[in-house]
Amino acid sequence: MQKPIEAMSGAINELVIYQNPLLFLKVWELKRNSVLIGNWHHHKEVELVAVDCGHMVMYTKRETVPLADGDVFLIGSSQLHRTDRPSANPIRYVVLQVSLTQYLDQSTLPFLHGFSELTNPLDDLNYIFRTDPDARREAHRLVMHIFAEMQTKRRGYEMAIAISVRSLMLLLVRCDKRALLKGSDDVEIIRLKPVLNYVDAHIAEKISVHDVCRLLNLSYHYFVKYFKKVMGVTFLDYVNFKRIKLAEGMLLTRDLSIAEIGCSVGIPNVAQFYKMFRRYNPCSPKEFRLRLREGSGGEGEAGEE
Repeated sequence: MQKPIEAMSGAINELVIYQNPLLFLKVWELKRNSVLIGNWHHHKEVELVAVDCGHMVMYTKRETVPLADGDVFLIGSSQLHRTDRPSANPIRYVVLQVSLTQYLDQSTLPFLHGFSELTNPLDDLNYIFRTDPDARREAHRLVMHIFAEMQTKRRGYEMAIAISVRSLMLLLVRCDKRALLKGSDDVEIIRLKPVLNYVDAHIAEKISVHDVCRLLNLSYHYFVKYFKKVMGVTFLDYVNFKRIKLAEGMLLTRDLSIAEIGCSVGIPNVAQFYKMFRRYNPCSPKEFRLRLREGSGGEGEAGEE
């Protein structure tokens, strides 16, 4: 059962309780025979929804997507979303919430950049399921297989589930014709890890390129070029991206003014915060908060989407 950490005006920051602490996931089946509108919510785990029968609508901050039998929808880490079942017709679907980064090992570290969603949310990969029927069918099969293994818990189910999760990741990599999951050199990613950790720990403070250069013992000019080569974006753009993603969640889960949220993510100048927010969203922070709160709908049920 989902346990909300914080909730405000229908927006819920959920804590996912893993069914097996070694598998870093939760998977369950939902059956509905009545109309229900879910609340806006988000969680750090990536989510895949596989519809077995019936119709539903998935809402994210960027799009509204109708889903039917055999469809699969992917939601990135900490991305706001909710579901709507606009009719009383029966529906059955499976929800898989999983920490994909926990399934990265030495062989898959080159794809840490993509699966960690450092520059693009995994939502962008939904184009695969819209354009590649074979990939959609296989993703659907894998999600259903993970659910079945968790239900039966036959001997070795942990291995079966881990293999299926990695198969999902491989499917995304191989079917990603737009190269959104383009791999980076694993050694280079590991070398930058102290810098990425530093940004997370000091996001509310002023972050200087000179400070992170000292972490790696690199010159300013070499670090700037090296970071962009490995991460695909400049260091400044990376920091700003992280700040705005954090601000999006805070706008819906914290009872703070927009100015206070800007300060909390390291952008104390309100005008600058508005300008930076619009770089990543088609609206202002105030509009973002109002639009998603007004669309939160009725009260959801525990464990519901």
